[in-house]
Amino acid sequence: MYEHADQSWRTKARTMAPHTLATAARRIAEHAARWQLPGVRVVLHGGEPLLVGVAGLRSALTELTTAIAPVTRLQLLMQSNGVLLTEEFCDLLAEFGVRLGISLDGDRRSNDLHRRFANGNSSHAEAVRALELLRRPGYRHVYAGILCTVDIRNDPIAVYEALLEHRPPRIDFLLPHATWDAPPLRPAGEATAYAIWLGRIHTRWLADGQPVRVRMFDSLHSGAVGGPTGSEQIGLGAADLVVVETDGSWEQADSLKTAFDGAPETGMSVFAHAVDEVAALPEITRRQLGLAGLSEECRSCPVVGQCGGGMFAHRYSTARGFDNPSVYCADLKELIVVVNDSVQVAAVATEQPAATALTDLIDQVGSGAGDERAVTYLADSQVAISRALVVAIADQLRGHPYAAEGWELLGDVDRRSPAATAAVLAHPFVRVWAVGILRGSARDGDAGHGYLCAVAAAAAIRARMSAEVPVPVVGGRLHLPGLGTVVLPAGAAVDVADVVSTAEGFTVRHGGTVVRVDHGGESGDPRWLPVRTLVAPGIEVLLEDADPHRDCHKWQPRQRLDVAEAAAWQRSFAEAWEIIEAEAAYQLPGLRAGLRAMVPLEAGPAGELRASTSRHAFGSVGAERAAPDALAVMIVHEFQHGKLGVLLDLCDLFDTASPVKLQVGWRPDPRPIEGVLQGTYAHLAVTRLWRVRAARSGPGREQAAAAFRQYDGWTRAAVDALRSSGALTPVGERFVDHLAEALAAPSS
Repeated sequence: MYEHADQSWRTKARTMAPHTLATAARRIAEHAARWQLPGVRVVLHGGEPLLVGVAGLRSALTELTTAIAPVTRLQLLMQSNGVLLTEEFCDLLAEFGVRLGISLDGDRRSNDLHRRFANGNSSHAEAVRALELLRRPGYRHVYAGILCTVDIRNDPIAVYEALLEHRPPRIDFLLPHATWDAPPLRPAGEATAYAIWLGRIHTRWLADGQPVRVRMFDSLHSGAVGGPTGSEQIGLGAADLVVVETDGSWEQADSLKTAFDGAPETGMSVFAHAVDEVAALPEITRRQLGLAGLSEECRSCPVVGQCGGGMFAHRYSTARGFDNPSVYCADLKELIVVVNDSVQVAAVATEQPAATALTDLIDQVGSGAGDERAVTYLADSQVAISRALVVAIADQLRGHPYAAEGWELLGDVDRRSPAATAAVLAHPFVRVWAVGILRGSARDGDAGHGYLCAVAAAAAIRARMSAEVPVPVVGGRLHLPGLGTVVLPAGAAVDVADVVSTAEGFTVRHGGTVVRVDHGGESGDPRWLPVRTLVAPGIEVLLEDADPHRDCHKWQPRQRLDVAEAAAWQRSFAEAWEIIEAEAAYQLPGLRAGLRAMVPLEAGPAGELRASTSRHAFGSVGAERAAPDALAVMIVHEFQHGKLGVLLDLCDLFDTASPVKLQVGWRPDPRPIEGVLQGTYAHLAVTRLWRVRAARSGPGREQAAAAFRQYDGWTRAAVDALRSSGALTPVGERFVDHLAEALAAPSS
């Protein structure tokens, strides 16, 4: 940053004064309290933060922790060149739970291009010494990873191999800061030199079995299936960063220093302005707009969902400000195509903008169903989101007595058997648990962060790996997601047992209690309660009556069913499936691809049937056991809600800031746009079911005809209201047009 266009650092203090830090900490705490934020992330940056010394750093960490930790979860991070790192610093970082990243650009030759002392000497040996220190068992949990700035003059494979030698938990590759006015180094005739450089590493990384998390690649993989990117460099996620300079000035991201002198300035300071005032600045709000905040060229690009226009600073030109694509536009496009091809995601050629994956998805889901490919895409996107959520949880394990063991095991399973990890992350209630942790809304008595060990154990068991990990026991029950529950002697509200996975099965040890289970869930021990399944032609789903996180539906879930009740559920499900086959066959491919679990709910009052879905539990349907014809309607209706919820995770069908509310037939009160979309989409499927039933002769025809007329009228009126609301985005208009077409089409 010292060499870039903004040189304001020359006029600022080298370190932050204590009263400035105290004021900044108070402002952060006030903001977190006002908005009830579940957590905040504070990064100690520089310059070089270790220059303040051990005493100065302790004072700063104490100030931040004292002010912020009572209000919200505080996550502390630091980026350093590592030159000054000592055991004393590491002990201090461990004490306060600070995660430390080291800047290193590869082997000595590569690193020496930019990272030298003022006298010209190499700093490589000192950085390597710091990394060796962080790899010690006592400091490993402090080690956040390595930040590597790309220089295409270096050999990419040599850089990659040098970084791997230091066994980082994560690698961040950073494109060198540049703008259209000051473009990056680029050999003549090589329009995509950075894509080629990174693409070579990506190919090798895949061939090695993804031995380390690489944020850029993980982000592109996640974005390819509609998941979050979690990176400032790519993706459409809202920027949530603000900088406090040493003099207390609020500034935008440091990367903007590459644009022009004064680019990061806001004219505000911690002494006079609250965080809300900074957040309301146009320069900040533009970076919250997603697609709408990009240039016209970016908005029309078929890979914009993954690219997101690139880093904001890299879009700058004197002529048009930030209303440009990234100066790395060609590189990002090419890299995205390479990544998508490698993970067998349908990459979209830039010459065919009308055939984007998103358009295909809108067309398929908007038809009222979605074929197997479309719903598989929706389901895969949820796995990507769950993975990102679990990664975020792994960054909060400070002070937990054993959860880090689960994170380490999960990473090991993911490297050896990614399919086993994906299968567990696809379980609907893993995301429910993760969202609860990250929102700070986990209930008293829950396993909390420790449940990460249960997730890891379930993955290891699926992979048939040899492993041992402590797993929480809550209320005498140890649950393995998607597999089952072990009933153990009740002790403390939250206890711990050891789960040992082998090629033959797994064993749970808790004090003197030992429970052994073979693969396939076989065990003669009555303390093992395997998750039961419901089976129908072409589908097998879990009957979830014990998962501790299944209580995410609108109604109270049933407790563990007895044998007779489970058998009754099997009969009802099989008969309901036959009805769906006869009356809504177009729904079958999507249901087979996406329905994973049924959650039995407590029955409602006489005449009231209960069923629901949860936004964070795609693939699960909660329902009370009902007559098969009613259960068929409930399954189809609720699965519609689930599909649309995922689609809304992937794209904006409406202006989320719109205050518009619409009157609908099925509710007495005006509904917000999302509620109308959800109701319309669910009722579309129900309308088509009743139309089929109304066309049949025999008992119940008049009742079916009346139900059809009611649902058809409600749905058509809602479609008309949505079309005239002015709140739909272009893709939302396309989606609603498909709903109208599906209403007019004959049932199939």
